Amino acid sequence: MKRFLRKFCVLPLCAALVFCMVLTGCQQKGKDASASNKKEKTVEVTLNEVAHSIFYAPMYVAIENGYFEEEGIQLDLVTGFGADKTMTALLSGEADIGFMGPETTVYTYNQGASDVVVNFAQLTQRAGNFLVAREEIKDFKWEDLKGKDVLGGRAGGMPEMVFEYILKQNNIDPAKDLKIDQSIDFGSTAAAFSGGQGDFSVEFEPGATALETEGAGYVVASLGVDSGYVPYTAFSAKQSFINENPEVIQQFTNALQKGMDYVNSHSAEEIAKVIEPQFKDTDLKTITTIVDRYAQQDTWKTDLIFEESSYKLLLDILDEAGELSGSPAYKDLVTTEFAEKAAK
Repeated sequence: MKRFLRKFCVLPLCAALVFCMVLTGCQQKGKDASASNKKEKTVEVTLNEVAHSIFYAPMYVAIENGYFEEEGIQLDLVTGFGADKTMTALLSGEADIGFMGPETTVYTYNQGASDVVVNFAQLTQRAGNFLVAREEIKDFKWEDLKGKDVLGGRAGGMPEMVFEYILKQNNIDPAKDLKIDQSIDFGSTAAAFSGGQGDFSVEFEPGATALETEGAGYVVASLGVDSGYVPYTAFSAKQSFINENPEVIQQFTNALQKGMDYVNSHSAEEIAKVIEPQFKDTDLKTITTIVDRYAQQDTWKTDLIFEESSYKLLLDILDEAGELSGSPAYKDLVTTEFAEKAAK
């Protein structure tokens, strides 16, 4: 390096200037190349998510890897803590895009919303919750729940409806064969179970793994596996917002697809490291365990297309749960235009 500097110092002034200009030009080209991956104009988008969970890993990968910025979106992520609250934020204009169970869009439509909320991208294709028992049960059968007290979910919400759907598939009457406690707030069931309430609890992550780590419970079944493929969570926006901002919806969907591509092509360890900043209260080992658990049960789609067969299954689940007052047409509540373009 010293030899290089001595040679540089004895160069004629003009040659030195030319050398500096070449260096500066190369550096600028590097900056331009880096900047070329980002859109020239940036738009602010407020996204309200139903919950903050490792279950939604592809979205957090998109955030942490800068895919939204690449698409020209400055994302403001807000957690609603419940689909009803997320929908309220969307309808009131506090949020531009909502992320929740698509059943909420059906309810809103049937209630006569003047500005229909439309699903434009599906993220998960399996339920993300697990059945936790107070004691380890190696050969668990759903019949083991008969006569037991179970901490369930909100009436009319996907977690509870999928749970009841599985029970019925196993010839168990949710109203007569067991007691389901639906009075506990979302996100508080793990603490209640750890405190002694219930014989079983239906838990999302990281609640299920936390209970296992504490020795307070044992995962005995996956609702995602036993219920099959269901359109569990999707991104939606008011029809007016989609009509007025189609390019924003497309950019948003493109960023999500990049996140989906990443989780489908990387290991649980790699995914966990990327999303770790989103879960500062959870250690990397636990995040990795949860990501692997979700990956093993084929939780995430390869694309974001909300297919009509999935929509019909959603209506069937709502109908069986007694929550369907009307059956909106697929074309009224789902658009695949943006997801199809993002998948190309």
